[in-house]
Amino acid sequence: MSEISRRDFVKTTATAAAAGLVLATALDLHASALGLPIGCQTWPVRDMIAKDFPGTIKTLAQAGFQTVELCSPVGYADSGFAGLAKYKGSELKKVLSNAGVTCFSSHFGIEELRKDHEGRIAWAKDIGLTQMLVPSLNGPKNPTLDDLKRSADEYNKMGEKAAQAGIQQGLHNEDFELSKVDGQRTYDVLIGLLDPKLVKLQFQVSTISDGYDAAQYFMKYPGRFISMHVQGWDSNTREIVAVGQGTLDWKKIFTAAKTGGVKNYFVEMDLEKMRASVPYLRKLQV
Repeated sequence: MSEISRRDFVKTTATAAAAGLVLATALDLHASALGLPIGCQTWPVRDMIAKDFPGTIKTLAQAGFQTVELCSPVGYADSGFAGLAKYKGSELKKVLSNAGVTCFSSHFGIEELRKDHEGRIAWAKDIGLTQMLVPSLNGPKNPTLDDLKRSADEYNKMGEKAAQAGIQQGLHNEDFELSKVDGQRTYDVLIGLLDPKLVKLQFQVSTISDGYDAAQYFMKYPGRFISMHVQGWDSNTREIVAVGQGTLDWKKIFTAAKTGGVKNYFVEMDLEKMRASVPYLRKLQV
């Protein structure tokens, strides 16, 4: 962070207050892991979003989050996000900016992309996204290598179409990706099949519960990742905990994330655990 004079700070704060951005400005003065804004996924507060989207975003901002990752109103219509469809891009951006947060990433269901990828890209562009993630490619529970090749080929083509629109397509690791094929982890095989330029990866830290170590993957596949979903984990109780609690070595994870290529991260737990994670992330230095 560059040094600023007290006069400039007061002026900046006053301007931000007029735009409803005091909180975000204050948070910018706190160092955070990787020097990036502290982000959160909106899935854990989907019930709140279904009732009051602007109010929920303000709540997240007050909790200390500076950026949020959304879920598509089409692919996640039944999960509380259908109401986002009523907003024009400019209106949704205003809701976010009024709360002092940004949004450049969202999750989409693979099925909605299969049905209308161009339309979903148009929506992403309209609200200012630069990243489109899917949680899973939804392959079979017991895939063959041919299943993986078909899935990767399809998603590479989606990645190419998104790239033409200036958007990075990405893949999370859940369900199908955590299966095995011919004695190998499906996730690793897919990484080998997916084009590193057209498809980036988003790592779910809580998959440590299934033996998927974030730091190991970041180091094993340098430059392949774009973001991560962050959860604390206690290996003794095998429970999700706030970031900074439990048994994970966050300095190691965030240091490795730099090698992995991670550009942003989103805390994803229940609201109280997410809120409790913010102070630790503000202070964490790597």
